[in-house]
Amino acid sequence: MTGIVLAAVIGYLLGSIPFGMVLTRVAGLGDIRGIGSGSIGATNVLRTGNKAVAALTLLLDLAKGVAAVLIGSIWGGDAMLAAAGAVIFGHMFPVWLGFRGGKG
Repeated sequence: MTGIVLAAVIGYLLGSIPFGMVLTRVAGLGDIRGIGSGSIGATNVLRTGNKAVAALTLLLDLAKGVAAVLIGSIWGGDAMLAAAGAVIFGHMFPVWLGFRGGKG
């Protein structure tokens, strides 16, 4: 049971990393929430005109899902599923952004 809970917590924390926001700020493009739809996802990052940052946002958002599943698989199938669900939940409701974020 502990592995399932730990996998879910790790999955949630990985999912809650707002790569769109982080990468646009690092690239000097400002706060992505003030551009286009206000979303922090790759499609809205693309609206900044920076295709490389948008592609990297998409890649890292996919990678955090893969990482959560791989980490969860250490504790077995149930933990892997818990991590998979939690990473989506973390992406949709990131703690770092007041529980508002991606569309899952």
